[in-house]
Amino acid sequence: MSASFNTFLKLLVLALVLAFPFVGSAFYTELVAKGLILAIFAMSLDLLVGVTGLVSFGHAAYFGVAAYVLALLTPKYQAANLWLSLPVAVLVAGLVALLVGFFVLRTRGIYFIMVTLAFAQMAYYIFHDTDLGGGSDGIYVNFKPSAAIAGWTPFDLDQPKALYFFILVCALAVYGGLRRLKESSFGSILQGIRDNESRMLAMGYATYRYKLAAFAVAGALAGVAGYLYGALYGFVTPEYLSWHQSGNVLLMVILGGMGNFGGAVAGAFAFVAMQEFFAAWTKHWQLLMGAVIVGAVLFLPGGISALPARLKRKPRESADE
Repeated sequence: MSASFNTFLKLLVLALVLAFPFVGSAFYTELVAKGLILAIFAMSLDLLVGVTGLVSFGHAAYFGVAAYVLALLTPKYQAANLWLSLPVAVLVAGLVALLVGFFVLRTRGIYFIMVTLAFAQMAYYIFHDTDLGGGSDGIYVNFKPSAAIAGWTPFDLDQPKALYFFILVCALAVYGGLRRLKESSFGSILQGIRDNESRMLAMGYATYRYKLAAFAVAGALAGVAGYLYGALYGFVTPEYLSWHQSGNVLLMVILGGMGNFGGAVAGAFAFVAMQEFFAAWTKHWQLLMGAVIVGAVLFLPGGISALPARLKRKPRESADE
């Protein structure tokens, strides 16, 4: 598939997403906003899984921590300031990821996966079993964050369209930033670590430091998603940090195609669409979703992002025969 067609496809998708709040119902507009937030979440994990080669099964911890930071910073009878609470939530999520990464990156393989899960479960029970996070009932965020700056409010997140476009801007910023990071020398080193860490060590690179930096960045970006999710739904629960939330975002990355941030976006939207469709169709929707994902892994290696290239290649193979 040519670069010009790729660019055209991306611009078409962007145009559709920009136009959607003006043509779609409130329910579906919120659903697309949810897809954008989960796309940020999936892209943050893809930085670890697809670019650096680190399969984390505890990524939801940073998503949930940032959501709880928003809830705890929101006063009972007024809104939290967006320009203060968002950076604090992202910073806390990044610092938690940095702390966890300091320990888990000393392990490899299945041990790495299990230790990331263990830390995420520890974070889950901190909020589930204590009054800090409201226990299993969670915490309500009664007000959307306020974008006021010295008495001037450039946009009002209480307005669904304003919140939607703010989420879209965040998603575009994360996508663009991760693309630039991947194409930078730092990104090249991360990909070298993924392909052959021993060789990178022999070349003199301090691979532990690079992996730790990637781990912290991924955690901070997951925090962006968690903050926006809490703002969108006005409710934060310990389930945001649970192991199945980490499993869901990993499935989004696999479904879309690892190492391709556009694929992570596609995987997130496909996951949300399947979840809504199957849940409306049957109470056994999780069984159907599992079957589709297993089928995608078996018959569509490379995920959704590899589908156009496969379709383009098949006619040529038929013609050659």
